[in-house]
Amino acid sequence: MPVVREPPRDALRSSEMFTNRFVVSAGIQVRERHTKHWRPEFKKLRRLKVQKIELPNFNEKDYEKLTPDEQRTRMKEMGMLPPRPWMERPMFISSTSSVFEAYIPPEGDGRMSAISLGGAKQGVEMLSKKSKSMMAVRKIRSFDEDFETKEFPQIAQDIYIRAHEMLAEKNYDALHEYVTELSYPIMADQTKNCTVRWKFLKSLEVPRVVHVRNTDVITKENVFSQVTVRFHTQQLLAVYDRFGRLLYGSEVIAKDVLEYVVFEKHLANMYGKWRIHEKIIPDWMPPRDPGLKTYIEQTIEEEAEPATNDSVVPVTPVDKPATTAA
Repeated sequence: MPVVREPPRDALRSSEMFTNRFVVSAGIQVRERHTKHWRPEFKKLRRLKVQKIELPNFNEKDYEKLTPDEQRTRMKEMGMLPPRPWMERPMFISSTSSVFEAYIPPEGDGRMSAISLGGAKQGVEMLSKKSKSMMAVRKIRSFDEDFETKEFPQIAQDIYIRAHEMLAEKNYDALHEYVTELSYPIMADQTKNCTVRWKFLKSLEVPRVVHVRNTDVITKENVFSQVTVRFHTQQLLAVYDRFGRLLYGSEVIAKDVLEYVVFEKHLANMYGKWRIHEKIIPDWMPPRDPGLKTYIEQTIEEEAEPATNDSVVPVTPVDKPATTAA
């Protein structure tokens, strides 16, 4: 039988070069890729046909039985970070959720003079409660050296006036600088659809600090301070609804207002500010006048009454003239 011999590789390469040169000289661009499959539409299925499975190494020890150094080496080989025993979640506490050790105003405050018996009793009670407040003032001065109980009421009054002006102007972004997160929803509730006219006229009595307390949250170094200031002022307040009708107060009649406002500051925060936290309303204070509610006026159309038999006028027939024959 004749022996079939394969042509040498050099001859095949020379023939491929000749065909490539002939195709290029003819102006046809040819891109040859030996690794390309002859049916490219099933490329994704061919890739999914082979899946890599990581098989465990049964010759190694269990991960729990390894020493800390061996675990660290194993995780470095796998390119993994070591697990952390805590969960890192950023949490920022800018204010407390209530008033701790709230001040209890004496009954009849603002209506008794210091000369009367009731006013003298109030003065004695203030002196008995002053020792604990002085200890709290010392704690505040350990964080803020410039804090003075004689100068703070004027600073608190400026914050009080500025906060109510921002509320009347509906500048809610600037309002956050003067009130805490506890008092913001209470002050801004149902004010977006109303028009508020507020004006500070004068102080009937000099504002003064009546109560100071401190507390720590979570840690001993995270200290919050609350200072209660007594305000006896004269103000104008008028609230209008979205239709321009008066709901509460008056822009002409001034009213005397006695308030106990709690100011809070995050002492541990070097950028902390004094802000309005809450207002203390004693039980003996008379209730406020309720606001007037507005309703949509409903017009009732009166139906026309049907005519009765008495009102019908009888119609008499008209006699026709007699016609004569021509």
